[in-house]
Amino acid sequence: MRSAHVRAAAAAVLLFAGASVFLAAADRRPITETDLLKFQWIADPQISPDGREVAYVLVAVNEKEDRYDTSLWSVATAGGAQPRRLTAGPRDTAPRWSPDGRTIAFLRAPGEKDRPQIHLLPMSGGEARRLTDVPKGASAPVWSPDGRTIAFTSTANAEDLAEKKSGPKSPAELEKKERDEKNKPRIITRAVYRFNNQGWLDPSRHSHVWTVPVVESASEPAEAKQLTTGRYDEGGLFWSADGSRIYFTSNRVDEPYYDDPDSNLYFVPAGGGEIQTVADIAGPINGARPSPDGKRFAFTGFVNPAERQSHTNDELFVFADGKATTLTADYDYETGSDLAGDQRPPRGNLPNALVWTPDGRSLILTTTEKGRSNVVKVDVASRRIEPLTTGDHDVMAYTATPDASKLALLIGDATHIGDIYLLDAKTKKRTQLTRVNDPLFAQLDLSAPEEIWYDSFDGKKINAWIQKPPGFQAGRKYPLIVEIHGGPHTAYGHILYHEMLWMAAKGYVVLYTNPRGSTSYGQDFANVIQYRYPGDDYKDIMAGVDEIVKRGYVDEKRMGVTGGSGGGLLTNWTVTQTDRFAAAVSQRSVADWTSFWYSADFTLFQPSWFRKNPYEDPEEFLSRSPVRYAQKIVTPILFIEGDEDWRTPSWQGGEAMFRALKAQKKTAVMVNFPGENHELSRSGKPSHRVQRLQHILNWFDKYLQGREIHLYDLQ
Repeated sequence: MRSAHVRAAAAAVLLFAGASVFLAAADRRPITETDLLKFQWIADPQISPDGREVAYVLVAVNEKEDRYDTSLWSVATAGGAQPRRLTAGPRDTAPRWSPDGRTIAFLRAPGEKDRPQIHLLPMSGGEARRLTDVPKGASAPVWSPDGRTIAFTSTANAEDLAEKKSGPKSPAELEKKERDEKNKPRIITRAVYRFNNQGWLDPSRHSHVWTVPVVESASEPAEAKQLTTGRYDEGGLFWSADGSRIYFTSNRVDEPYYDDPDSNLYFVPAGGGEIQTVADIAGPINGARPSPDGKRFAFTGFVNPAERQSHTNDELFVFADGKATTLTADYDYETGSDLAGDQRPPRGNLPNALVWTPDGRSLILTTTEKGRSNVVKVDVASRRIEPLTTGDHDVMAYTATPDASKLALLIGDATHIGDIYLLDAKTKKRTQLTRVNDPLFAQLDLSAPEEIWYDSFDGKKINAWIQKPPGFQAGRKYPLIVEIHGGPHTAYGHILYHEMLWMAAKGYVVLYTNPRGSTSYGQDFANVIQYRYPGDDYKDIMAGVDEIVKRGYVDEKRMGVTGGSGGGLLTNWTVTQTDRFAAAVSQRSVADWTSFWYSADFTLFQPSWFRKNPYEDPEEFLSRSPVRYAQKIVTPILFIEGDEDWRTPSWQGGEAMFRALKAQKKTAVMVNFPGENHELSRSGKPSHRVQRLQHILNWFDKYLQGREIHLYDLQ
């Protein structure tokens, strides 16, 4: 049986979660930056084969250890039932039901530095047992149709396997090995040699396909078998209906950054053997799934256009008889969901695999239109798109029963982080199953932002949102903060943004816009910034500022601007183009395109953002680099950086701008977070995420509110 302390903890949590706490508006309090430490996030909702339960990952902050803990929970789909805790955690993820629904396979990592291994949890009761013992760990488990085998990927190589076979090492040997590895020089031959949130890449390691037998009642891990080898990575595994094949996607090119995006669908015999190609569309294939009869494959992706684009919409395809047919050629929006928010789960997966209906006539997936995402059903023959959900929200993840009659959805909106809902595909009825943050949010004075549309300088329609302070009074003048999203090819929308809510709670009006280049408004709208980034998108943002100013409740002398990543680039650009802002906070930015081209974790060898390389046409890079115009800046600016950010390395971004401004004796301060990468605002250490918010508001309070803050005085 499960341990007593797990049952007691579960009972306490459920008692609290089930409490009905609804305060009158007058008794509710403003949200704070430290409320982040109390948030809980749901990830990886997995509906059982019979549709009676949904297993999921619950992510919570461990404030003492300054980390995120993950445990497995389940909730009945009948409605009204309280969730029950399945594991104690603190590093349990990726629950996957066996085909008979009697067992959940999942990943567990005992320690922070340990690699996860597959474990099995009997749903009839009892403790989880370890199934794999693979060097370098295992990926999320994929059950075979008969439930006797699990497929997964691992980066373990021959050296790892030989070392495991030789037996355990003594502490002294382990210490020597770690020291030798740390001091060993790296031999770099590839243009992509380190990556954000991963660090230095090891070219000798590739993600390959493995299988492991599911042995009943075994006391020791089973012997896993490696099915693929070589110098390419494999992923996106799924089994054929008869269990004879394991399908996967892979880009089998040595240096793919020289070419257009491309990945193909392959299979390997389940017992091992030669890899064979299934589908190739001269472009990327993502999330492939077989039809019920196994004769067709659905996937998302695109055929590379004749000329490289800055952004190309993914389409929905069906592949049969050697030919791929596009089902969404007339649908000019996005497949999937990728709205910009700061409260997607910082750990755990967000599944969104395509779902075939049992008759093979339709496909179910999510799409995103104009800042909101929903579930739709696409008729394969007619290509007609039928909404299964509607509303101002974000369907972040979903899974379905084998008969596609029921779906478990993870839905969040502007005032809710995300909960699990059951969707009946026939009636379209939606039932909420979890309310993990209700006890906290019932105490908070929150209001949804106001959605607006306005005309930009050239008549283009721009979508935006205005977050107003609690108790907003129309006759009062408020300071304004303009938020700019990164990407640039992503979008704000109907998803909770803690940062905006907290700024509003501190007395600011917050404007956040989807300028040209944003996704979910059509291919042309997203791609129009190609070779013009930053540029007209800045004008779109300033047209939004003009729109809100004319409403009469913003003090034009107390306006600030901020953004991260591409939003940091546009923040840098904005203060070189106008002196209208009294303060700016640039986060994880780009300032010098030439340096970025040479040092970022991914390459720009293809003409997607620039027509040529910087050594061929340096002026194109210089002309769009904010640091070139640093002499024009009069706005006091704070730079926020992570010292392990390889996406927008700090030396070409905030550090370059900071040094350029200090050379002119202008007001500039930099805050550098140790150990943080480009994901600081979304999944950085909890304490760092809170401190980041505090620094942003300190800066704006100092220059927009006139508050005496000496933290940034010369030291």
